[in-house]
Formats: sequence, structure tokens, C-alpha cells
Amino acid sequence: MDAISISAASGMRSRLQSLDLLANNLANVETGGYKADREFYSVYSSAEADAADRNEIAELPVIQKQWTDLSPGSLEPTYNQFDLAVDGDGMFAIRTAHGIRYTRNGSFRLSPAGVLTTADGSPVGSVTGQPITLERNVPFSVAPDGTVQQAGGDVGRIRIQSFDATSLAREGGSYFVPVAGAAPKAAVGSIVQGKIERSNVSAAESAVRLVEITRQFEMLQKAATIGGELNQKAIEEVARVVS
Repeated sequence: MDAISISAASGMRSRLQSLDLLANNLANVETGGYKADREFYSVYSSAEADAADRNEIAELPVIQKQWTDLSPGSLEPTYNQFDLAVDGDGMFAIRTAHGIRYTRNGSFRLSPAGVLTTADGSPVGSVTGQPITLERNVPFSVAPDGTVQQAGGDVGRIRIQSFDATSLAREGGSYFVPVAGAAPKAAVGSIVQGKIERSNVSAAESAVRLVEITRQFEMLQKAATIGGELNQKAIEEVARVVS
């Protein structure tokens, strides 16, 4: 394969990866606490990069890695007592079937057993490790430090933790899991009741980037087509018998 086709194919592959990330971000614009995925472009240098023959393909555009933008989204009032948000630094600790996971999505509900859970039924973590159990049809309040009160008494205290941005890996839509060896820190944010954190995905920005990347892909596709046509012409010229 010629240099034009190889470079164009590598560029199209990286743009397809970008389109996948953008499509997932746009699909979660309305997901509470969702954090956008972004890509970091780089140039792959092959072993031929330092070779004497500069006709070899030495550098190709690639996506080196993807990263998650953990910047906070805006807090939207819902006036629902089960909706909670962290104002500032911190994430809710959730007791999932796979262990403790962390999220900024505070859209909670009450299970049939009266346990405060996420939408998928995972119990919200407390500082004692025990589930937070509430009485049905009885109002409750959540203090900024996470203390839950109902009928004039303390029910429990919601646990929030903080991590460095590089210490978390995405797991599913809004869950994050600490990477090996990462230790949580004390969160300095406060819990707000009756609000939900919106996704930090900008629909307008994502739509603009979607158009840009689509156009780039189309240009690279044309370049690959031109490369193929040049190869075909070269083959035809070489194979032509001179009379």
C-alpha cells in the first residue's frame, strides 16, 4: 500500500474513534453526573522513522489515549428530596455488586426494603458502611455534611470521597473505579438536596466537533481514493506493452 493510502487509513481510523466518543457523549447529555470522554491525538513513529530510506512510512496520526473530563456540571433544581448533588469536590460512594464504585449522579430512590439506592438498585454508601434505611412516605433531610435526618433523628451519613483525576477509570455510564493503588481523600464538597448535577457535555460543542470530524473523515476518504487511483494508473502504465 502506498504512503497516501496508509496515512489516510490511519487518519480515518483515529476519526472513527473520535466519532465513537462523541456519539457516546451526546447519548449521555441528559444523564445526571455524566462526565465527557475526550481524546488526545498523537503521532505514531515507526521503526523506520530514523532509517536512511525516507520513502518508508515513518509517522502516522493516532489517538494516543482517551481521558475523562471530570469538571463539574451545573446543578439543576428538581425539588425532589431523593435528588442529591455534590457542590464542589467529591463523589458519592456506591455499594455495587462489584464493590465500591463512585459517581456524581445523585438521582437516588427508595427500594422496596426502604434502602436509599441508585437507579440500578445499588445501595448508597454511608460512613459506617451500613445501608441508609428510611421510612416510606416520611420526609427526610440531608445536611451539607451528608447527615440524613428523618422524624427528628439521625438515620446515617452519606459517604463522599475525593480522588485525583488520574486515579479513576470509567466503569459503565456514570460509575468510576479507583485504579490499582489509588487511595481516596477526604472530600471538601458539600451535599445539596433537591438538586441534580447535569452532564458536563456541551451539546452545541459536541455537534460542532461532530461536523468537523465528519468532514475530516470525508477528506481522508477522498485521499485514500486518490491513492488507489494513482496505484491503479501506475499498474496500468507499467503493464502497457510498448509497440
